Amino acid sequence: MSQQPKLHLGVFYTGVGPHYLWADESNADHTAIETYVSVARTLERGLFDAFFLGEGLRVRENRGRVHSLDVAGRPDGITQLSALAAVTERIGLVVTQNTTYNDPADLARRLSTLDILSDGRAGWNIVTTDNAWTGANFRHGGWLAHELRYDRAGQFVEAAKAIWDSWDDDAIADSAEAKAWARPGSIAVVERHTDLVDLAVTPTLPRSRQGRPVLFQAGDSPGGRDLAARHADVVFSANTEYAKALAYAEDLRTRLAGHGRPADAVRIMPGASVVLGDTPAEAADRAEWVRTQQINPQRAVAFLEQYWGKDLSGYDPHGPLPDIEPEDGELDPSRGTISIEHRTGKAERIQAWRALAAAENLSIHQLVLRVQPRERAFVGTPSQVADEWARYVRTRAVDGFNISPHLVPSSLDDIVDKLVPELQERGVYRTAYEGATLREHLDLVN
Repeated sequence: MSQQPKLHLGVFYTGVGPHYLWADESNADHTAIETYVSVARTLERGLFDAFFLGEGLRVRENRGRVHSLDVAGRPDGITQLSALAAVTERIGLVVTQNTTYNDPADLARRLSTLDILSDGRAGWNIVTTDNAWTGANFRHGGWLAHELRYDRAGQFVEAAKAIWDSWDDDAIADSAEAKAWARPGSIAVVERHTDLVDLAVTPTLPRSRQGRPVLFQAGDSPGGRDLAARHADVVFSANTEYAKALAYAEDLRTRLAGHGRPADAVRIMPGASVVLGDTPAEAADRAEWVRTQQINPQRAVAFLEQYWGKDLSGYDPHGPLPDIEPEDGELDPSRGTISIEHRTGKAERIQAWRALAAAENLSIHQLVLRVQPRERAFVGTPSQVADEWARYVRTRAVDGFNISPHLVPSSLDDIVDKLVPELQERGVYRTAYEGATLREHLDLVN
């Protein structure tokens, strides 16, 4: 481990949702290979640990149709990152892959392939899915109960790790004079016969330079935190506010101890948005502009359509709330961002919104801006954000951040050109890559 804590940074390249401001003319073509290459090379210039590709097994919908106000379009992650491996040298390449709708033996082999092609720079962001809306794309609608999603993920990951560990380090002959290409008995058959994973496979690939792909896990719920504590090398969370970040770190490290792992076995990297300005006022103005672009008038109407279950396109977003009653039934998951806990109680929610709008004379757009959760962003000058991040990492509230850019490439250029030098000046960010693999970048102990 390094003596002085260093901040680890990644970038999450979004593929669906309102976060990315696709309508802004400064944004590059979201699905063009040139954009991916440019982003990855910018991150290498900024000495980032990793480039993350999200996964969307089904695009968001609004009332049964593709939600055309969102950016949507994401290539197969492993294929895309394999292409980026050829045009980058150091940046880690992390792909989001689902444990509900993949097969452990097949996915382990494909992830191992990416790890070998990139010479030890691959990572796997482990995600689960429980809704029948996504499952319909796989003819498995609703086949996995909500309470089983982490059980399936845990069994899946254990199987994948066994597959990656099945080749001995000296399995492959190191000389052409050897009697066989692989030493007899050096490759183990992997079998798992559990309630949610059933396989028997002879793995086809040796270990990579870093041993196996680095494991990432979004662990905010109790089940997610426990899965991360058992298996992850890096964990994401939504806890970017300082006190919450500290509490989350303490909880996770307690869980690590419960699974016999050291406290520094996992890197904690919450998701983060960054809005920079030359002055605090300029940064604040930019942050407010970003919010109004993410929740623009058209999206505000579409948001209410999800609750009303009706076409509201005839209503003025700058006028009052719809005066018609909503359809019966609770929310469906087709917008992709509504948790199970919030898919019920819509009638009471609409009633409360109407009362709020009447009391404060709010339009549709104003009401939605009010009730939609405000994104937790780091807003300020590069110096201010660097000071805040230095505090986080020095007190071990976090080990780093996984940044979601609003604008590509401009917001990333600002971070690399303006924020990174400030972090380096404070001694909390590397000035050069010290290793070649993703595991080395993250300074992982196992």
